[in-house]
Amino acid sequence: MSPHDPLNIPDAYSDDKFDVSVDIDSGFRTRCILCMPIKNACGKVIGVSQLINKLDQTTFNKNDENLFEAFSIFCGMGINNTQMYETALRAMAKQRVALEVLSYHAIAPIEEAHRLRKLSIPSSTHYNLLDFKFNDFLLDDDDTLKATIRMFTDLNLLEVFSISYEILCRWLLSVKKNYRNVTYHNWRHAFNVAQTMFSMLKLGGMDNVLTESERLALMVGCLCHDLDHRGTNNQFQLKVNTPLAELYTTSTLEHHHFDQCIMILTTKGNDILCNVSQSEYETILQMLESAILSTDLALYFRYRGKFFELVKADKADWNNDDHRDLLRSMMMTASDVAAIAKPWEVQRKVAELVASEFFEQGDIERSELKIEPMAMMDRTQKDKLPAMQVGFIDNICMPVYEAFSHVSGNMDPLLCGCQENREHWQQLAEEQSKKQISREVSRKHRERQR
Repeated sequence: MSPHDPLNIPDAYSDDKFDVSVDIDSGFRTRCILCMPIKNACGKVIGVSQLINKLDQTTFNKNDENLFEAFSIFCGMGINNTQMYETALRAMAKQRVALEVLSYHAIAPIEEAHRLRKLSIPSSTHYNLLDFKFNDFLLDDDDTLKATIRMFTDLNLLEVFSISYEILCRWLLSVKKNYRNVTYHNWRHAFNVAQTMFSMLKLGGMDNVLTESERLALMVGCLCHDLDHRGTNNQFQLKVNTPLAELYTTSTLEHHHFDQCIMILTTKGNDILCNVSQSEYETILQMLESAILSTDLALYFRYRGKFFELVKADKADWNNDDHRDLLRSMMMTASDVAAIAKPWEVQRKVAELVASEFFEQGDIERSELKIEPMAMMDRTQKDKLPAMQVGFIDNICMPVYEAFSHVSGNMDPLLCGCQENREHWQQLAEEQSKKQISREVSRKHRERQR
């Protein structure tokens, strides 16, 4: 008989499984016994329930077994749920401890905030922030932080949202700290994206269209849109089945960037939104999530058609919430890829950084995953970079900048810069093609000579 089976003993004293000594001290007379295993949801025995002697002096029958089995199932569910609840409580406690540890190590020390707070903040003119051709290569890290404070100050965000200057300083330091030292998707990239957004608001006239809450959400979104980026893309997360991919099957990294953003924003001493009303707080967070998720190019392709159609047909109504949502999303994309519109020497250097990060992913795919990376990730095809840049401009960048030129002529510099760089990349692509043809001719000539 299996220990998983019920046990019905009609005469205890005639069954060798029963120890008669248990009745000696008590004076109790055991006549019949019914034992039933208590199982959890997986069928594992977690206990035993037992009935002794029926009041009517009869033995336990099949009906008794059925009723007792139902009772045992109920007991099993209760015990199992209690154990699961206790396990969940322990897991939640561990999670809170882990979050406390993470927050401690992820958040910038207050001493650093005090140091930054004491530094003088130069004007936007000093940093050339009001220019779509802005170049950060000559700035050190402190300058990037001070320039960001200047942008927040010039947008009047500290006063409007009652943001403590010290909390802003610490929040910025924490955001910077939570960017990994990867080749391209690092703090410098986030800073540049925020500067382009600042220029779109101030130079492009979008601050006359968007509310103060929208401006704050977009600026915070730009600075946080790639938090904790690992130097690999969403497709890589899915290929490797990373923990992030298990959490989010779409916009994997973008969801993680938003989670990191919220973790910092809700940590004491970094809570720049602590003085806004609950309703405004919820509105800003909703716009912030949408802003960060919209940097997933998959979503850009999904929604851009509607935006382009509205803008080119002059049917955009910025009082319409849906139209405003599209506008903010497209502004995020336009800012995210704005390196393509920088002066040629800046654009070429940034393109090389992007390519290097892609090649690093391709190296991992080839060496560890044993798969051939796509062309843009393949180091052996780096001579195709100019042609790939032309494709990137034509498919992603040029259309969004053409649309924004319709929105505001003040944003023409983005389109012009993009067009100029396309000409440079096209020229390099043609030169590369000629070299390739020449090499192929030489190869065939050598083969004929053999």
